[in-house]
Amino acid sequence: MDMIHEAAHVARHEAARAALVSQSGSEYLTFRLGGEEYGIDILKVQEIRSYEMPTRIANAPPFVKGVVNLRGVIVPIVDLRLKLGCETAEYNSFTVVIVLNVRGRVVGAVVDSVSDVLELSASSIKPAPEMASAVDTSFITGISSVNDRMLIMMDIESLMASPEMGLMDDKH
Repeated sequence: MDMIHEAAHVARHEAARAALVSQSGSEYLTFRLGGEEYGIDILKVQEIRSYEMPTRIANAPPFVKGVVNLRGVIVPIVDLRLKLGCETAEYNSFTVVIVLNVRGRVVGAVVDSVSDVLELSASSIKPAPEMASAVDTSFITGISSVNDRMLIMMDIESLMASPEMGLMDDKH
């Protein structure tokens, strides 16, 4: 019976926390790509996994590393470091795959490391600066400064669903 009370207590606590977050801001998963730190909406994240070598797909763009079988689901793996033009993309013990749910499709994003989960108010996210038209920044939603860290806030869904990525068809 104690487990039921404990579970009910945890559920009430989580509901209260979720209500507080919805009033005060949103939660973001932060991760590193090279020297930069990015933030994405935590609600798009399904899980975080250690990097495992994917099965290569012929004629895929260089940033699409291949696919992995995730509990019976074939998941395309995109190396965000290559996609976003980082100078190096080393695969080491810190390299992880953020498994995302984007428009009903499961996609993996390779990053250098995951930092933490932060709660940010909408007022703490400043608009992204205007860039030259040759640079696609449509997926950057803003910049936030947290404890002397600059976070580039990213709309991971618009990046992953962009036609250039080739991961989503017209049905999604």
